[in-house]
Amino acid sequence: MPIIYRLDAPAREVARAMGAEAGDDPWPGGSVSGGGFAPVVTMGREFVAGPRPQQRLPRRMVPRLWGVPPPPAAFEQRRHGILTVRNLESPFWIGNLRNSEFRCLVPATAFMEWGKVDPRDGKRRQCWFGTADHPIFAMAAVWKDSEVPSFDLLACEANAALRAEGRDTMPVILPPEAQDRWLRGDWKRAAELVVPYSSSLMTLRVSG
Repeated sequence: MPIIYRLDAPAREVARAMGAEAGDDPWPGGSVSGGGFAPVVTMGREFVAGPRPQQRLPRRMVPRLWGVPPPPAAFEQRRHGILTVRNLESPFWIGNLRNSEFRCLVPATAFMEWGKVDPRDGKRRQCWFGTADHPIFAMAAVWKDSEVPSFDLLACEANAALRAEGRDTMPVILPPEAQDRWLRGDWKRAAELVVPYSSSLMTLRVSG
């Protein structure tokens, strides 16, 4: 799973691509590392107290920290935030995953994975993966509010493009037609989206 990704577009452009309201999000475009703030798109439920409203709420884009603080029992062993959700049945995550208001979209233009070692110099390559069909794409995520407003990316089995670089997992990438189901659908239908993105629809740029 990536430890860094890029979102090379300003907040209002990102919001248009995600069908969301940008509000006062200050995002200028750039890279995101674990522990940093980035735009996150939600169904807007976190701003409404009480029972779920009958009317359809607009998507909202707000800054959140990438990396949910670990549960208290694990804090001594892991003082940095958790960046990915790998176990969908984990008691730490299942309540948020089953309640659609806690699911969110994380916009990106590329994510970085370390590739295989180059035999010519013994160094690993930076592999930047994007999607060929959408310049700004959405990764599936879940948010929590504890000490800070934070989020984590969901992981799934790697597709052929990432396996070729020695990776066994990848972020869950949601095409536009699946995004609303992730944000608003029941968990059984939303969980069906936790699958690898097609290799044929991905781009790869190698550096380093």
